Amino acid sequence: MFKLLYPKLYVANLFDIDLAELQKKGICAILLDLDNTIVPRDQDYCPGEIMQWIKKAKKHGFKLCIVSNNSPARVQALASSLDIPAVYRAVKPTRRPFIQAMKLLGVTPDQTAVIGDQIFTDMLGGNRLGLYTILVVPLPGREFWATRLFSRRLEKLILCRLNRNKPGGTLAR
Repeated sequence: MFKLLYPKLYVANLFDIDLAELQKKGICAILLDLDNTIVPRDQDYCPGEIMQWIKKAKKHGFKLCIVSNNSPARVQALASSLDIPAVYRAVKPTRRPFIQAMKLLGVTPDQTAVIGDQIFTDMLGGNRLGLYTILVVPLPGREFWATRLFSRRLEKLILCRLNRNKPGGTLAR
C-alpha cells in the first residue's frame, strides 16, 4: 500500500526535471497538476517562467495535459492560456481522470508521467496506473484548508519515513 504513495522522483520544481531523461525512459506525455504545481492556488494566471517550461516541454515533443480537481472555469481558463487540454473536477486519486487525459493525448501508461505537489492525489493516482510519478515542492501561496490541515501533515510523515525528505532524488524502492 505505501509503495503507491512513493513518487519515482522528488524535485524542488519543474525546472529540476530533466526532460531528456524522461524521454530516455520512453515518456512522451506529461500530466500536470494545476494548483501549487504550475500556478499558486490563489493566482489566476500562469507565471512567465512556467509558460517557458511548458513551451520547452512541447518543443521536446512532449504532449501535455492538465489534470485538476478544481472547477471547470479555473482549469479551462489556465489550460486555454497554455494551449493544452485539461481534465477538471478530476476527483484524484481515482483512475478515471488519468485515463481520460491519456486518451485525450493518445498515449499509454508506460509513456506517461504525472507531475504534482500532493502525495495523496497526484502520486497515488498516478501510481495506481503505473505512471512515472514526479513530486514537486508546492509553490508558495494559499492552500485549500483540507490540504493544509490533513494532507500536508501526513505527507511530511511519509517523506520522513522514506528518510529522504529533501527534493532531488529518485525515491522508488
